[in-house]
Amino acid sequence: MKYSIENGPAFTTLKVELASGEDFRSEGGAMVGMSSGIDLKTETSGKGILGIIKSMFSGEGMFVSSYSGTGEVYLAPPTPGDIMAYDLGGKTLYAQNGAYLAGSSDLTLSAKGSMKAMISGEDLFLQKITGQGTVFLNSYGVIIEKELAAGESYRVDTGHIVAFEEGVNYSVRKASKSIISSFLSKEGLVCEFQGPGKLYFQNRDLKGFAKLLKSLTQIKKS
Repeated sequence: MKYSIENGPAFTTLKVELASGEDFRSEGGAMVGMSSGIDLKTETSGKGILGIIKSMFSGEGMFVSSYSGTGEVYLAPPTPGDIMAYDLGGKTLYAQNGAYLAGSSDLTLSAKGSMKAMISGEDLFLQKITGQGTVFLNSYGVIIEKELAAGESYRVDTGHIVAFEEGVNYSVRKASKSIISSFLSKEGLVCEFQGPGKLYFQNRDLKGFAKLLKSLTQIKKS
């Protein structure tokens, strides 16, 4: 399977080229266009009722799109932003709920409960992605990669986290030492990550943008 990430970073698309015998899958609704030689099937995201429930908790939809045949497929996320490719190679990657766009068909997506994520104001479950193939994640805004050395710490606003490698630990804390300063700065809570490993975060916050649109709508109505 060959792929290229194009038209980034604002309106990024993923182009996947399949040869005979190759296949992959994506989130339902991600397909933009494809060759006539590609066979598209809709499948449940997990095996059995329990598998479907686990996949839904992990951020996958109830149904996924499966592609096989010969030709190319163009995919795009639902919001403007970036796409990153990550070759798992047997490693484990944790991603924010909804970050998964597509990947090799033999990858396993499951849900990892995270009380820390809930406290930070994010979803209770993280996506746990394992396997040997390549996974493609999407973001709202540009994806920034930060490689942390052993013991190195880095703080990220909770609304900007995309993914991090297994082995990277994190805790939720105030943005500053003072509760008042954290509140006045509008930063509130942040996640402090500690290496070793790679951390990925986005330079825009979708929830923040939604709040801005809501406030502008309210001003217009008044």
